[in-house]
Parts: sequence; structure tokens; C-alpha cells
Amino acid sequence: MLVEHRRQLVADKVRLTNRLCAALKQYYPQSLEWFEKLDTVLFCEFIKQWPTLRKAQSARSTTLVRFFNENHMYRQSVQQRRLDGIRKAMPLTLEEALIEPFSLKAQLIAEQLRLVLAAIQQYGQKISELASEHPDYELFVSLPGAGASLAPRLLVAFGEERERFQSAGELQMYTGIAPVTERSGQKCWVHWRTQCPRFLRQTIVEWAGHSIRYSFWAEAFYRQQRNKGSNHQAAVRALAFKWLRILYRCWQTRTQYDESKYLKALQQRGSPLVAAAA
Repeated sequence: MLVEHRRQLVADKVRLTNRLCAALKQYYPQSLEWFEKLDTVLFCEFIKQWPTLRKAQSARSTTLVRFFNENHMYRQSVQQRRLDGIRKAMPLTLEEALIEPFSLKAQLIAEQLRLVLAAIQQYGQKISELASEHPDYELFVSLPGAGASLAPRLLVAFGEERERFQSAGELQMYTGIAPVTERSGQKCWVHWRTQCPRFLRQTIVEWAGHSIRYSFWAEAFYRQQRNKGSNHQAAVRALAFKWLRILYRCWQTRTQYDESKYLKALQQRGSPLVAAAA
């Protein structure tokens, strides 16, 4: 429940960030240029304290610098760039009937976003404490691209009852990664499985997407699928299908995944993924 609730909060963070960005574009787009990331406590506090360009430009430079330092943003080059941007900015509009309601909306969304960010951190700490105590945690945290967020979710997805699934195919069907093939007469079609634990499927697919940047063969397999004409989502789902077979074996034998050993096995089988990964 903890990892699922945290993922819901992450979705809330994305939604609130998009709403905040849309509101600021209506009257105060310069603030979007001064900050690389909007889903931060620093940006939320800045909007709450200086919700309009006029208020930001009326603030003293020393006040702004003190604000950045108090919010742990110490890089002087970045501070100076932001100060210069604030001083040189030209207002998008001077219409108070537009600025006042949108600035109020931006402040309210920023406060909501700040609370969500704090909640995500709180959930993350609790999840980390519990996951690190589990004997299978090291098996999942060592996976390419898993990290502190996805490793506990993978741990939950597989669970503790190893006798529950007799084969990797059963696990693939249960999580919804395996597609459904239907036949009627001379017709045959394949479609996405609808009846499955959707959060577990989302976990596997999201991790497979992350693994592309950390695994040589996963990146090669993804490129191979794209070259065949698959779109991004279809290629990631195909990769997730392949990953589950590997993880099932590691899970059953309680053996951590080793990229070098798997690449060597692919090479012995003459897999084209080895040449592509190289």
C-alpha cells in the first residue's frame, strides 16, 4: 500500500506541476525560465513569496539571495542569472483583472504542490526503512535502473511466495505483461491484457523503461524493436516481457542479476543483441 500510495502522489505531483505551469504562462511566464525544475520546494516557495513579476522586481537583491541560500541553492552563477533575469524581465500583461486571479491560483497550487512533495518524501523514508529490512531487497535494488523508488515496487510485485508461480509465463500473465491472443475462424489478433493488477503491470513497465539507460542489452533490444516499427510503448512492453523471464529466474534462485554474466550467455547463444550492444 505504501508504494502504491507514493506512486499516486507522484501522479498528483505531475498534475499539479502542469497546472502551475499553465497558470504562470497566463501572466508570469518569466518565472518558468528562471527555474529548470518546477516540482521543487524552492520554486513553490518562490511563487508563494513573489507571485507576480512586479513583486519579484520590487524585492532587493540581498533579499532574493538570502531566500536562495535559505532554500539550499548556493550556486552563485545560478543566483546571478536569476537576479539578472528578474531585473531585465518585461511584463507579459499589466491587466490586473488577469494578474490577480491567476496569481492567487498559482499560489494555491504551489502550496498544494509543496505539501505533495513533502508527502512523497515522507512515504519514501518509510518505504526505504521497511524495504531495507527485507531479505530480497538486495536482489531488486541491484537491478539496472531500479534505484530507491522502483526497487521496493518490484519487491512488492514479486512478493514472498515463490511457489505461487510455477513458471515465468504464469507471472507474465498475472502481471498483465503477456498479451492475449484470440482466434476466431481464420482470424487471429493480439491485444493488451485488461484483467490484471494494473499497478503491478505499471511497475514492471516503468522499470523496463528505466532499464534502457542502464543495461546494454536492454537498450539494444529496445532499438531493435523500434527498428521493426514498434512505437515507444510497444517496445518497452516487449522489453518488460523479456525482463520478467530473467527476473523470475533470479527470484526463484535468490541470485542477484549480473549484467556481465547475461551478456556472456547471450554471446554463447549467438544472440544479435550482443553485437548491437557492443
